[in-house]
Amino acid sequence: MRDTPIGRRSLLGAAGLLAVSEPSWAAADKPRVKITTNHGSITVVLEDRRAPLTCANFLRYVDAGGYDGGRFFRAAKAPWDPTQGQIVGTTNPKHHPYPPIAHESTTMTGLRHLTGTISLGRFEPGSATCNFFICASPQPYLDAHPGEKGDNQGYAAFGQVVSGLSVVKKILSLPANGKTSFPEQKGQWLDPPVPILSMKRV
Repeated sequence: MRDTPIGRRSLLGAAGLLAVSEPSWAAADKPRVKITTNHGSITVVLEDRRAPLTCANFLRYVDAGGYDGGRFFRAAKAPWDPTQGQIVGTTNPKHHPYPPIAHESTTMTGLRHLTGTISLGRFEPGSATCNFFICASPQPYLDAHPGEKGDNQGYAAFGQVVSGLSVVKKILSLPANGKTSFPEQKGQWLDPPVPILSMKRV
């Protein structure tokens, strides 16, 4: 993630919350990952058939224990409503990132940044490694928008929260006045960060 998802298209982001329907996401053969924090657990189901590269990359870190001892370090609240936005997580700093992967945009996968969507962070397309974020509300401006000027490829959505959305919203609500070297992210860095105690397949 360019680590600046909030603020690109604020009017679009003001859309109301969309309900997450587990039956549409949670087929038994799809990978599930449980993210355990000191505020509770979040379970995500991964769309490994629609976003195979992104899911394989994420699971590579999960299976290697790379997220164990990691953290949610950012809570990017929407300026129009602090209950909307996304939380950003990363690996244990001792786990060296794997090489970047190709970008699977939402136009390729058909996935969208809805309430509970998990997506891969990046800078330019093709730079994504281990940072991920979870949407606490619909974030349509994070989808690809072909035809628009500049970087219009959006972010790589690859799964959905099926349990623990209240934990996502709790983390989003925490104090976020930590120091950051990105001026546009002032007021978005969690202080203290939320530890990821473990991240495992379930």
